[in-house]
Order: sequence, then C-alpha cells, then structure tokens
Amino acid sequence: MNAIYLMLMGLAAMALGYFVYAKFICEKIFKVDPNFLTPAHELNDGIDYVPTNKYVLWGHHFTSVAGAAPIIGPAIAVIWGWVPAFIWVVLGTIFFAGVHDAGGIWASNRNQAKSIGSLTGDIIGKRARSCFMIVIFLLLLMVNAVFAVVIARQLIGFPSATIPVWGAIVVALIIGQLIYRRSIGLMSVTLLGVIALYAMIYVGAKLPVSLPEQVAGLNANQSWIIILFAYAAIASLLPVWVLLQPRDYINGIQLFIGLILFYGAVLAAGPEIVAPPFNTHLPEGTPSIIPILFVTIACGAISGFHGLVSSGTTSKQLDKEPDLRFVGYFGAVGEGLLALSAIIATTAGFSTLGDWQAIYHSFGQGGVGAFIQGGANILQQGLGLDNVLAETLLTVMVVLFAGTTMDTSLRLQRYIFQEWGVIYRIGWLQKPLQATLLAVGSCLLLAFGVGGDGSGGLLIWPLFGTTNQLLAGFTLLVITVMLVKRGRPMWYTLAPLLFLLIMTTLGLLIQLKSFFDQQDWFLLSLDIVVLIAAILISLESSWVLGKQIKANKAEAVNT
Repeated sequence: MNAIYLMLMGLAAMALGYFVYAKFICEKIFKVDPNFLTPAHELNDGIDYVPTNKYVLWGHHFTSVAGAAPIIGPAIAVIWGWVPAFIWVVLGTIFFAGVHDAGGIWASNRNQAKSIGSLTGDIIGKRARSCFMIVIFLLLLMVNAVFAVVIARQLIGFPSATIPVWGAIVVALIIGQLIYRRSIGLMSVTLLGVIALYAMIYVGAKLPVSLPEQVAGLNANQSWIIILFAYAAIASLLPVWVLLQPRDYINGIQLFIGLILFYGAVLAAGPEIVAPPFNTHLPEGTPSIIPILFVTIACGAISGFHGLVSSGTTSKQLDKEPDLRFVGYFGAVGEGLLALSAIIATTAGFSTLGDWQAIYHSFGQGGVGAFIQGGANILQQGLGLDNVLAETLLTVMVVLFAGTTMDTSLRLQRYIFQEWGVIYRIGWLQKPLQATLLAVGSCLLLAFGVGGDGSGGLLIWPLFGTTNQLLAGFTLLVITVMLVKRGRPMWYTLAPLLFLLIMTTLGLLIQLKSFFDQQDWFLLSLDIVVLIAAILISLESSWVLGKQIKANKAEAVNT
C-alpha cells in the first residue's frame, strides 16, 4: 500500500473530528460560554495566570503534551502491524484525546484553574485526591527523568542539533519581549521567529557542537542531564510570558511546519509501506497486542499527561472559554498528526521488508532512531534534502518536543509540591523556589541515585504507559462526574473512560506477573501501589457517580 493513502485517510478523519465532533462536544456537552470569566482574568498575577492569545496558547499546549512519547509509542507499536497502530491513533485522537484535553481545560477552568489532582478532592473526595496525587507525582518523575535522558542522547548522537535546540531558547526570550513589552504584531514576530529557527537548523548541520568527553569528572551524558535540569528549574520559575509561552508557541509553529514538510515529502515521494498490515510473524517475547497496544501508544491517542497540562498550566492562561476547543482538541489533533507521521516514517521509510525486520527484530525496538532514519529517507526522496540536514531537522523536532514537555512537566511538579504545602499546611513548601528545588532534587535523585550515568529514570519507565493511561481515565472520571452533576450526557466521556480502565488494569496485572517472574521487586512494589490507587479511586468515584445519578433521577421525578 502507498503511504499517501494512509496519510490522506488519517488527515481527513482528524479534520472531520475537529470540525464536527469537537464542535458538538464543546457546544452541546461542555456548553462553553464566551461570557464566562476565566481564571486567567480573575486571578491574573502576571506569572502563572496570564490571559493569552489562543494561537500562542495552542502552541504551549501542543508542544507541552507532544513530547517524545507520540513518536516512541507508535514507532514501537508498529511491530504488531501498521493497521492496529493507525486505527488506535486516529480513533483515539478523535474520540479520546481531543475530548480528554478539551474536557480537562473545561473542568479546571470552571474551578479556578485547579489541577486535576486538586480538583479530584473537590469533586470526588479527599481519599481519591491523595491517591491521585501520588500517581501524578510518579508520572511527572518518570517524564522529567526520562525525557532528560532522551534529549541528552539525541544531542550526543546528533551534535548538529545542539545549536538549533539551545538557540530556540534565545529566540523565545526575544519573542516574549517583542509580544508583551513592545506590542509587536503576532504575525511579524512569528515570521521572524520561524526564519531564525530554520536558519539555525541549517547552521547546526554545518557546525555540529559536542560536549567534551569529560567535564569535571562527568561524561557528556551526565553533563547534559545536569544542564537540562538547571535550565528547566530556571524556566519553571520565570513568568510564563517570558519563556514558556513564546518558546512553546514558536516551537509549535516550527514543528507544525516540520510536519507539513514531512507530509509534503510523502506526497512527492509516494513511498510504499514495506511493513506488514498485521504482523503474523512476531518476534519471540512480543506481548499480546491486547491490552499492550493501548498503553504502548499513549501520547498520540490519549495520554494522562495531557490532563496535567490542561489543568495545570493551559487553564491558567485561557483567555475565553470557547478557545478551549482550538487549544485543547486541536492540540490533541496536532499530536495525533505527529503519531501518524511516526507510523508512516517507520513503515514506509525503509527500502524493503528485510530492512524493516532488521530493526524490528524484538519488542521494544524502533523508537526515535527508526523515526529519524525512516523519516530522513522520505525527506531525502521527496524533497531532495541532504541526509544530514534531514536527520538534523527530525532530531530537532524530537528534542524540541521533549524539551518543551520537560519545561512544563517540571513546572507541574513544582505545583504538586506547592499543593501538598497547601493541603498539609506547610508554609515553606508553598513557595515556588523551595518547591522547584524539591522537584529538581527528586528527579536528580532518581536519575543519578539509581543510574550513575544519569539514566536512573529508565528504571521505572516500564510503568509509564499504564500509569499514564490510568491518569487519563481518572481525568475523564472527574469530567464525567462534573457532567452528571450538571445533568448533561455522560457517555461521551464515560465510554472512553471504561475502555481505558479495563485496558490499563489488564496491563498492570500483566506487568505484575512479568515483574514477579523477573524478581524485580522494586517495580513489582510500584506496580502494586499504582494498582491499589486505581482500585481505590475507581471504587470511590463509582460511589460518587452512582449517588449523583440517583439524586438526578429523584430530582427529575419531583419536578
């Protein structure tokens, strides 16, 4: 099959989802109100709560949620065949991720921009909130510690990406000043920013930059990880308009252009998909497609991390409530498009089935490397780009996505510590600096305390997929309860919620057996903690939901 048909089917389906289904959900189910006073206006502090242009906010949301995961997940999952991966990405984006992201913003926006963890306490109960916060903390710990490793490895493996990756920060700082201090039009600033970023990609390909093998006794990987956390700590403390917003916005535009270039190359080259639609010759040790497909592809179909961003930072910057359709739903569509590009790059970017099988010789293979290699081949064939330039372009896409996610994730982790300070009345923990130091300290402790080279976060990464999807289910659960309390239809969120909880619970049980067989007692213990939290939250939420449904029926009878 030619990859052009796969691309067109995916693009058409997601466009239909945004223009038809998203419009229905936002107007008829969430009933967004253009006159509602958003927390960005009500609590405007110029730091975290800042009313923001919807295009700028879309850039923040899109690049924050679209880390390396929507590339890694699909690039691994195609081992079962491209058809299952394609169906889950497309349907997941339309009926799961878009509703989840827009709903997370709506729920938080209607409750003073509280995080989904804090909101759980108000909507469901304090016990559920305590369990939820633990799961959230574990997920953010994984994201921060592992994405630092992903970025460091790409900068080491592709030194041509160093200049554009770090130069993007300088461009973002300038853009923030031009928009908010000089009041220069968004179109002019966007044009200048994109030109600067692509110019740096060209320069980076000509002038690769690498760290020395040893710096103060640290190897390059360790040095990059420390530099990345130092940067993320500073970025998380700055007002959002200074760096976070403009960096995410200009990166979002640049990355979207990168997707347009990739899809344009697919149209021009018309590569054939060499991978099987359904792989009937799976390598030994490959797990069952059900339920593992639905936790392997999280970002790109639905991801709990999106709920943290929607309710943690995006809702604090929402100018008008109707903007949440463009920011949240279309932000999820952007990630779906990235996941679709990963599927095409890793199935049509190789010359023969044998070349593809040489990479996918065991489960867990593929990932970022296969995306960059296959994608660069398509860019070279379709647009005639030099291979080094094509690889640099895709590497910068990966690193910028991972970097903006890490920026937002560390800020979210700081919010978690501050919320704990409020809940348990610990004054010093409520201060941004102390909370940030604890957030960075916990990540570095995991990174270097378990793995001496800074890759300790990889130890708990096997739990990311199930933990992440569990959070997505819990976010949909909170949204569902809010809808029921308002007497609105609940099946548009309840159906994906039930599907996710079933698949995630099965995944946790399968992992539990795997960890036991491997005698990995640390991961076994964490798996049990997450499983118990899932059961407790589900039981308490079911009780609250059932109670509210009965109350609604009684009220309907009385009226």
